[in-house]
Amino acid sequence: MSETNKDIEAMSYEQARDELVKVVAELETGSVTLEKSMQLWERGEALANRCEKWLSGARDQLEKVSKAKKTGAE
Repeated sequence: MSETNKDIEAMSYEQARDELVKVVAELETGSVTLEKSMQLWERGEALANRCEKWLSGARDQLEKVSKAKKTGAE
């Protein structure tokens, strides 16, 4: 795992989301080189994946709590 990916894996959802917004904004300016665009794209993909992991984990936790409440209510 590269240093960049280690950095992203340590981010909270909010940190990853905020950086992803910045990456997208920079890409949308169209003022960066192709090489820099590719680097930003790759980082953006990694940040989006990190956000998805957080959201998936949160969804799983909510489903567990919901199931536990339904089981306890029966």
